[in-house]
Amino acid sequence: MERSSKPFINRLAGVFRKPGLWIILILFVVFTIPHYQEAFGYPDFFTNLVSSLGLTRHAFERILFLVPVVWSGFLFGIKGTIIASLVALGCMLPRAILISEYPSDALFETGAIILVGGFIGGLLAFSVRLLNRERQYLAELEKTHTELSRSEQRYRDLFESAHDAILLQDLDGNILAANKAAAKLTGYTLEQLVGMNVKELLPEAGLEVARNIRKMLMSGESIEGSYDQRVYRQDGTEGLLRLSSSLVVDNGQPVAFQHIARDVTEEKKMQENLQNYLQEATEAQEEERKRISRELHDETIQDLVVLSRELDLLTSKGNNLSDEDLRYIEQLQQHTENIMRGVRRLSQDLRPAALDRLGLLPALEWLVSDVKEYSGIEIKVNTTGEIRRLPEQKELVLFRITQEALRNSWRHSKATSIEITVDFSADKVRITVIDNGQGFNPPRSMGDLAKDGKLGLAGMQERAKLIGGTLEVRSSPGKGTDIAVEVSTQ
Repeated sequence: MERSSKPFINRLAGVFRKPGLWIILILFVVFTIPHYQEAFGYPDFFTNLVSSLGLTRHAFERILFLVPVVWSGFLFGIKGTIIASLVALGCMLPRAILISEYPSDALFETGAIILVGGFIGGLLAFSVRLLNRERQYLAELEKTHTELSRSEQRYRDLFESAHDAILLQDLDGNILAANKAAAKLTGYTLEQLVGMNVKELLPEAGLEVARNIRKMLMSGESIEGSYDQRVYRQDGTEGLLRLSSSLVVDNGQPVAFQHIARDVTEEKKMQENLQNYLQEATEAQEEERKRISRELHDETIQDLVVLSRELDLLTSKGNNLSDEDLRYIEQLQQHTENIMRGVRRLSQDLRPAALDRLGLLPALEWLVSDVKEYSGIEIKVNTTGEIRRLPEQKELVLFRITQEALRNSWRHSKATSIEITVDFSADKVRITVIDNGQGFNPPRSMGDLAKDGKLGLAGMQERAKLIGGTLEVRSSPGKGTDIAVEVSTQ
């Protein structure tokens, strides 16, 4: 109860603190006292003025009560008008009923004053209320305008100082606005850029890209991520931009395109240089493997063959050798043959002769036979489509990826069976290696393979990229691993 009465008391105290209330109360007292004091006299000129207006003294005094009633409406609104009208009625009614010589006229005048005062006070209160609302609306409008101006200025500051180039063009390709980064990127001044058509900046291939992007945006499609676009700079050089484009809509209608661009010319060159370096390093590695394999086959294995024959000859002519010496020579001969098989396997592993002589499929058959021999894993090979030879580099990469996939299945996945499918389609070759091993959680992005320690898979991915192919890795714990590599046949 106390809590509910406090707001009312606070509002009431606020009303009594207003000077206008006390002025109204004083007016009521000032107008009421002479209304009941017959002995109170007015100056002659004032009496003559009232008479000339056709009013009696008491009628004029009743009219004076309009002042506090109307003022109450101005200060306190409709409620103030009603309360002041009741107070005025209380001030005038006793005289009209009890004292006036003409009660009916006095009552009529009192009622008329109350009605007119209430109407004028209410009208004034309503007008003040409308005026206050108008002022409040204008203040809010001014505040909104100020905030919009500040927001626009902040946006313009961000637009001007943005590190990335920003261009705004209309639907016909005319540049409406550009920032400093765009001027720096293209080599033109801001004055030159604004009003220029984007066709002047794009080569023919770039125009085709721009048309496709425009078509997609105008049809309501969103451009996921960014795309590359080539442009001509003012000095005639060609640059590569990475663009993000969006459609600007006003009242549901497309009005412009906004492009945010970043110069990736040097970055692209570095990537190409890195790609070339990786390709050359890989080719050098393969050449070195080929050289070592040839030396092992042509020299080391041949020397071991000669040594094995000499040991065999020594055994056959060893009449003067003891049984113990003969057994020792036989052991040496067996060790030599084991070393020879190991070196031959190493030579084949470095560079299978079947790959260069017969092609991919015979090399894969040899690889499967070799892995089955030393791992004990059951491996099945399937082929579909029209079998044909591929360019040497692509056959080598496909072989290495398959080799690494089998090695990972043997060393890490604890697989007991592997299925390899080689699918020759019209313009592509796809090799899929599926094992039933323990699997793993692959990274979200193939670019995270090296970071997550999957160096073998990262190497496979890099090899696939070198020949323009793609590598897919699907796996989950307990459900094996599926590795697929796809390259074009050209």
